Amino acid sequence: MAGLSPSGGINVFWHEGMLKHDTGNGVFDTGMDPGFLDVLEKHPENSERLRNMVSILKRGPISPYISWHSGTPALISHLLSFHTPEYINELVQADRDGGKELCSGTFLNPGSWDAALLAAGTALSAMKHILDGHGKIAYALVRPPGHHAQPSQADGYCFLNNAGLAVQLALNAGCAKVAVIDIDVHYGNGTAEGFYHSDKVLTISLHMNHGSWGPSHPQSGSVDEIGEGEGFGYNLNIPLPNGTGDRGYAYAMNQLVVPAIQKYEPEMMVLVVGQDSSAVS
Repeated sequence: MAGLSPSGGINVFWHEGMLKHDTGNGVFDTGMDPGFLDVLEKHPENSERLRNMVSILKRGPISPYISWHSGTPALISHLLSFHTPEYINELVQADRDGGKELCSGTFLNPGSWDAALLAAGTALSAMKHILDGHGKIAYALVRPPGHHAQPSQADGYCFLNNAGLAVQLALNAGCAKVAVIDIDVHYGNGTAEGFYHSDKVLTISLHMNHGSWGPSHPQSGSVDEIGEGEGFGYNLNIPLPNGTGDRGYAYAMNQLVVPAIQKYEPEMMVLVVGQDSSAVS
């Protein structure tokens, strides 16, 4: 693999406790059983995705270039760097009560809160590894996912904004400017919302042109959502037509993302690499 050696490769942060987030079965992501189906679907955000990623990284072609590290749970105090106290209290109470559907398709079930704390803490561990000078590339392999979670609400299967917390850690550690590049097929609305009024973070999202999907996701992901106040001009949305392939992504990267990054000159880059933007035909 060009540019990588076993001694200077990718540091992967992972903890199997994140598999204990059970999203259940039903019709797609509803968790509902209509009563007349022989087979209910697994929720689209399920533990098998990460099991496969772990197996690919451990046994696939880049395995010699990977160093494995264990993630640790985040503390409540860590979460308050991005999320409001009221929202965190809501999540803690939902866990104490045995679970809650926080918004459509987003279920905090028994075991989910511990997994969410692990996901957030694992992302923070990966960022701290870089900030402490122990490597240049770190990959936090986590679930529940995070980029839809806004400072004050859950959204799109996400409870805590793992990337947003990592970005805030970098800022608190002295990084003057951080860039986020999100290639998930859905708009990284939670991360954008968290830094929408800041010029210290350039948020870039390449996503399907899906628009808003309800009260939990009021942001549209359109090109005119560009930030407000000091953050005006520091949120770049790149909605792509359905079916956009590698050539389209490469064009968007070369023509829009790379020039924006070069102009901004960040000290740290955070990539949100949702795997739902890829497909094999």
